[in-house]
Amino acid sequence: MSAATLVPLLVTLPLLGAGIALISGRHRKIQVAVSIITLTAVLGIAAVLLGIVDASDTPLAVSVGGWPIPFGIVLYVDRLSALLVVVSSLVLLAVLLFSVGQGAADGDDETPVSIFHPSYLILSAGIFTAFIAGDLFNLYVGFEILLVASYVLITLGSTESRIRTGVVYIVVSLVSSILFLSAIAMIYGALGTVNMAQLSERMTELPQETQLVLHLMLLLAFSIKAAVFPLSFWLPDSYPTAPAPVTAVFAGLLTKVGVYALIRTETQIFRDNDVNLLLMIVALATMIVGVLGALAQAELKRILSFTLVSHIGYMIFGLAIATPVAVGATIYYTVHHIVVQTTLFLAVGLIERRAGSTSILRVRGLMRAAPVIAVLYFIPAVNLGGLPPFSGFIGKYGLFDAAAQVGTPIMIVLIVGGIVTSLLTLYALMRAWNLAFWREEEDSTETEARISYLGAAPAAGTQTERRVIPRIMTAATSGMVVVTVALTVFAGPLYDVCVRIGETLLEPISVVQVEDGVQE
Repeated sequence: MSAATLVPLLVTLPLLGAGIALISGRHRKIQVAVSIITLTAVLGIAAVLLGIVDASDTPLAVSVGGWPIPFGIVLYVDRLSALLVVVSSLVLLAVLLFSVGQGAADGDDETPVSIFHPSYLILSAGIFTAFIAGDLFNLYVGFEILLVASYVLITLGSTESRIRTGVVYIVVSLVSSILFLSAIAMIYGALGTVNMAQLSERMTELPQETQLVLHLMLLLAFSIKAAVFPLSFWLPDSYPTAPAPVTAVFAGLLTKVGVYALIRTETQIFRDNDVNLLLMIVALATMIVGVLGALAQAELKRILSFTLVSHIGYMIFGLAIATPVAVGATIYYTVHHIVVQTTLFLAVGLIERRAGSTSILRVRGLMRAAPVIAVLYFIPAVNLGGLPPFSGFIGKYGLFDAAAQVGTPIMIVLIVGGIVTSLLTLYALMRAWNLAFWREEEDSTETEARISYLGAAPAAGTQTERRVIPRIMTAATSGMVVVTVALTVFAGPLYDVCVRIGETLLEPISVVQVEDGVQE
């Protein structure tokens, strides 16, 4: 069997699993087993494909249905897409195990099993479709699959706040989708194809002004999905209201699909029509505004949501540098952020269950009461803050080094902005650590006087009942913490892969000729 025949399984397996989970709605154990087996299988297949494409230095492509380019759908797996599918399937599997524990403890109140598992697998299929899409329209299809499934997941429980934020989320996503679809139609009308390999060759045929219009339309659409400032207004209110596992997977993966689309657009389609100065300005604004928003929050999920926005700025920063080393550092930082941000949200989910709240004005004394949770929060927190020798420091150092090699004044400004953002991120997360874990009851009066300015912060008064923490939830979070440490321990080989990806992305693409449906 040819290796390329494994490529469609990355999408078909989750869709098949979703169908089985849907018809097994009354059988919780069957749904759980199907979901775990499906994501485990995808993880294994993606790891095999990553090994193959990295060793051979040749991408794999499958023309679905045997239709020739540009008429058929082409699924395309190179180092970048294979790496992101491996990371995303690993994260999806860990969050699934976390949600299984939550469902077993809480019943159907937070994550109704009959709805959750089919929706979760469809969400997974949408993510994988976006990562292996060989043309813009199939990338659009992946986004729409994501949109449908994510709306169901973000409104689980049907509370007033979840419905309200879900409506905002769906409206913003639809606006982005309309922009994306309009850009696809204009590109097809101008060049007669939406295949990315063909677009990389033909885009130079258009006048620079026409390229710029198409470029900005796609940039705007993807920036909304990636939560790039000032188009990130929807995220801090949308994510914190969802159930803990849904928030974790959204924070880790959904914005990164938008970042992935930006990477493909900037490095392959519009290589000769750059908007790098604009990207630099946007990157700096995203970093600074996002982290300042985090400092003004008193609720852990909102703090993490704003840090999520600010750290998207680092990825835009790397794209704006536009050198192979910078793109490689961007991809490494993207992988780091997927894992670390997801882990932090899972840790906050444990804090909420143990303390009955995620407000740093209310939670205290957890170091004594829950030392394991303290460790599970602390490690990814200092990692996200960029403390050496963790992967957050490695990724940021790679970006700063690439910018220093360019050496222009605006690069120096961005380096300073990145360092300030990193320090403020560390401060925001460690302030939360001190208040939630180190502060005792006798310290409350003096401490609360110093942080009184947070009293009016959104959702600062939210309080829920304390709940039992099943072992599988702690085990899933612990496993993700181990993965965050592994990103540091094995940073050398992973970073080398990312640099090779950066070098490949900035090279011209040859049109993939697919014969008999499969090409290796």
